[in-house]
Amino acid sequence: MTHSATSSEIIAAITAVLGNAPRPVALHEPLFVGHENAYVTSCIDAGWVSSVGSFVNRFENDLAAFCGAQHAVVMVNGTCAMHAALMVSGVQAGDEVLVPALTFVATANAVVHAGAVPHFVDVEESALGVDPVALRSHLEGVALRQSGHTVNRLTGRRIRALMPVHVFGHPCRLEELAAIAQEWGLQLIEDATEALGSTVDGRPVGGRHTAVFSFNGNKIITTGGGGGVTTNDEDLYLRLKHLTTAAKQPHAWAFLHDEVGYNYRMPNLNAALGCAQLEQAPRFLAAKRALAAAYARAFTGLSGLRILPSPPGTESNYWLVTLLAENADPGWLDTTLQALHGAGLQCRPVWQPLHLLPMYHHHPRSPLPRTESLAQRIISLPSSVRLGLPLLPA
Repeated sequence: MTHSATSSEIIAAITAVLGNAPRPVALHEPLFVGHENAYVTSCIDAGWVSSVGSFVNRFENDLAAFCGAQHAVVMVNGTCAMHAALMVSGVQAGDEVLVPALTFVATANAVVHAGAVPHFVDVEESALGVDPVALRSHLEGVALRQSGHTVNRLTGRRIRALMPVHVFGHPCRLEELAAIAQEWGLQLIEDATEALGSTVDGRPVGGRHTAVFSFNGNKIITTGGGGGVTTNDEDLYLRLKHLTTAAKQPHAWAFLHDEVGYNYRMPNLNAALGCAQLEQAPRFLAAKRALAAAYARAFTGLSGLRILPSPPGTESNYWLVTLLAENADPGWLDTTLQALHGAGLQCRPVWQPLHLLPMYHHHPRSPLPRTESLAQRIISLPSSVRLGLPLLPA
């Protein structure tokens, strides 16, 4: 086994990038240096602070344009956005949805909120996303086509959708996964909650397929709490808009609802914040990429460690810069994280693989060797936008 650099060497490499930034250094924190105060104040002065207001529509239009999509609907958080996207894509109670085991728990939780069953699949190392080769092999082993549907022959349930995740902003092998989804008759929904501004072949994530974004306080841009869905499907967009506004039919004064809907609409205050943040997104992205490049230089030559780069043909937003150990002895992760936190560097491990959580322990899954290995070898480094701004040209 190749032994990784010591904790002291890792701390020194991080310090070479961050310099005398005040400790503790947060993993990721928001930055408000634009029109945030002015836009939010205008909402308060006008009295339009809830889900009806000009900034909600403006943020949707700006988000769609930024992602190269025809439409966007913004909501109260990313989990609600995933839930809504699953429902309008046809996911029904009792269906299975293929999701990676290496992702934030909200991906699987949203599937359960839709009444469906998460079916965990393995990831690949170059981008941490769903492995198309392993996925195809798994489907060939457990699934069959029956009356135009894909059925899990072990459970008897229909496999309805595939929801790959762009982990830490690194675009997964999206077109290969889209081809598999088409071959097996699956709906494809991108979990792009961490990937705003990432690109594949020069095109932004969220412009090809229905995609879900998060604007939580720890994301590249934030609305405080918030999420959104982008799509090029007009019918899906209209259905999404209707379902997330309590399924209320348009009327000047009457309250007419034609189904059970959801009160997921983003408030105007949050959207105002989002508009101001999105105006700064190009500069924020440049800062994040400069920070990742500086980390990559600092870790060059350290034994057994590397900064995960953007996969070929993609450009990551580097939401969280990923330090990857080629191998890891038992206890390496906790020992290293303890030393990093002791030095005032609030790094963190990747999430616990979802199939190991008690509520998901018995859910269907493929073999997950790479997921379980990566979970012991990943450390996310301090990645706030402000840390990268000093690295940009004056």
